[in-house]
Amino acid sequence: MTIARVAIIGLGLLGGSIGLAIKARGLAIATTGWDRDAGVRERAAERGLVDQVCERAEDAVAGADLVILCVPVGAMAEAARAIAPGLAPHAIISDVGSSKEAVAKALAKALPGACIIPAHPVAGTEQSGPDAGFAALFAGRWCIITPPEDCDPAALDALSDFWTGLGSRVELMDAAHHDLVLAVTSHIPHLIAYTIVGTASDLEDVTQSEVIKYSAGGFRDFTRIAASDPVMWRDVFLTNKGAVLEMLGRFSEDLTALQRAIRSGDGDTLFDLFTRTRAIRRQVIEQGQDDERPDFGREHGE
Repeated sequence: MTIARVAIIGLGLLGGSIGLAIKARGLAIATTGWDRDAGVRERAAERGLVDQVCERAEDAVAGADLVILCVPVGAMAEAARAIAPGLAPHAIISDVGSSKEAVAKALAKALPGACIIPAHPVAGTEQSGPDAGFAALFAGRWCIITPPEDCDPAALDALSDFWTGLGSRVELMDAAHHDLVLAVTSHIPHLIAYTIVGTASDLEDVTQSEVIKYSAGGFRDFTRIAASDPVMWRDVFLTNKGAVLEMLGRFSEDLTALQRAIRSGDGDTLFDLFTRTRAIRRQVIEQGQDDERPDFGREHGE
């Protein structure tokens, strides 16, 4: 199966980056796009995120070989219903959502009989909107595809090749396992960041200006994560709540154990934990998931 025409539904960070990456890599793929926000459609056309920005979702997907839903996971069903009238019978329907079981169920219900292959490019920034996209977003990043049991092998190969063409490294995974893994690596860290930043802003014995003025490296990096799109992350937690609550329970137990160690002056336990987590950091760098240069590779002014 050849993907010669791609429709992108939702023209924010991920949708816009897909369109720009297709162009930058010289792929022989025509692109159309649609966003429910008229202002976003206008800006997407100005930036040239896709070849053609359509005024209706059903027009954007007409004749498309691949349709990628780049909307918050809570809006997947609504987006699927919007594109349904214009879908070609052979079209592959995919997405970029951070939770997969709930998305798969929502799409299957909204588009019965369609070829649905959920996917999750593990890439992003704290920015959002049509001005946030850039062509290199997926380069060297993982894209996890969670095909259903009855998935068409040719369609799966085509989708895998598409993401490889954007520079991603493709991994196949069961949807439930994906949601558990991402709860640990992404969802719980975001929840912690939101909580830490919220707690700091609510402290009564320091002013908010002091929290901002004296932000040390750790808090500063938490604020970057906590600046992520609130709609997207609200929907992620609500749609992946089973895995998130499971991992949150485990984290709470570990946090309680750490509390006991600090209270009792158990330095050995603290040292052992910090040594183990430092080794994890080294593995993350070795896997190419971060920059080993000091200060996360940030450029420093003269």
